[in-house]
Amino acid sequence: MERLRNFLEKWGFEVCTRSGERMGIAPGVVRRYFIYTSFLTFGSPVILYLILAFWIQIKDHLRSKRHSVLDI
Repeated sequence: MERLRNFLEKWGFEVCTRSGERMGIAPGVVRRYFIYTSFLTFGSPVILYLILAFWIQIKDHLRSKRHSVLDI
């Protein structure tokens, strides 16, 4: 079970981890509430999760391109 968790955390989108760190909440709590709301609303938070994952990937990509103002 620990190997599966490590694999998912390494290759996942880190949406719950980053949002938990930003709000000052443990990432496990954010994941748990995401799972609970997914069951209660029949999976509709998955759309929000995918939008946030896309946003994080774009933001990381743009930040990796900009190193300095003088890099032209």
